[in-house]
Amino acid sequence: MERELALEIVRVTEMAALASARWMGTGRKMEADGAATSAMRAMFDTVQMRGTVVIGEGEMDEAPMLYIGEQLGCAQTPELDVAVDPLEGTNILAKGLWNAMAVVAVAPRGTLLHAPDMYMQKIAVGPRAKGQIDLDAPVADNLRAVARAQGKDIGDVVAVILDRPRHRKLIQDVREAGARIKLISDGDVAAALNTAFPDTGVDILFGTGGAPEGVLAACALKCLGGEMQARLVPEDEAQLRRLQRMGISDASRVLTMQDLVRGDDAIFAATGVTDGELLRGVRFLGNGRARTHSLVMRAQTGTVRLVEAIHDLNRKPVQAGQAV
Repeated sequence: MERELALEIVRVTEMAALASARWMGTGRKMEADGAATSAMRAMFDTVQMRGTVVIGEGEMDEAPMLYIGEQLGCAQTPELDVAVDPLEGTNILAKGLWNAMAVVAVAPRGTLLHAPDMYMQKIAVGPRAKGQIDLDAPVADNLRAVARAQGKDIGDVVAVILDRPRHRKLIQDVREAGARIKLISDGDVAAALNTAFPDTGVDILFGTGGAPEGVLAACALKCLGGEMQARLVPEDEAQLRRLQRMGISDASRVLTMQDLVRGDDAIFAATGVTDGELLRGVRFLGNGRARTHSLVMRAQTGTVRLVEAIHDLNRKPVQAGQAV
């Protein structure tokens, strides 16, 4: 992949963020997601690549655009897998809460796990605790290992967990081990990303969330030198058969980073839609101008860029904020 592609991809997330930010706090999550998806799809037409959506808005008969299998880009090369979440945290945005983002990851063709829309059990850490976690180990053991790796007392470790009834026992185990917890309503891509940045105050992610979001998070952590382990959690026979068609005969198998994102290269970009620990949300400045704050990274080089941009919305090829 050419290095210039990273900046092309961040333009895609910027436009999706600008389009969806108009809906912040309105309670209209479907409109926000539609605006982000439409803007992101239009911007992909300007990117020099031949991409295939492997993680997107659903199957072809479920989504009008950015569906799994859709071809993106305006060139024949490079051939890439594309994973997207035009608005990661639709409920977050609708309520005006923290950590809504527009997210894209790309990698050479055939290297991203084509994760189906099912649950995935996850554990994730940043680079300082890489190699110290085990999805099947007791919660307390993982917390102690992260504390040692971070040079912290276990009481200073913060675990981030989706606030769901299914996590009641997990939350209890973390508290009994003596660590602290940040419960989130949605947005576990942002939560996994935050484990790699000490200033966010998050050390480890635990819990079960969406499998597509797990692959996006793994791309981010691969760029940052972090680690994720995961296990797909089929809920019925249909989902189990889908795993078998993917070549995963043992649903209980722990997936490593190399299973989630093969090879040594990937590009990850995210633009804040609402404020978060790492990225600031879109700011509308008046007179047709807006500011965005983005993160773009490449695994092969380890380069991490924070990009702040001011946009003249009157000149954009896609009118930000236009609902679909």
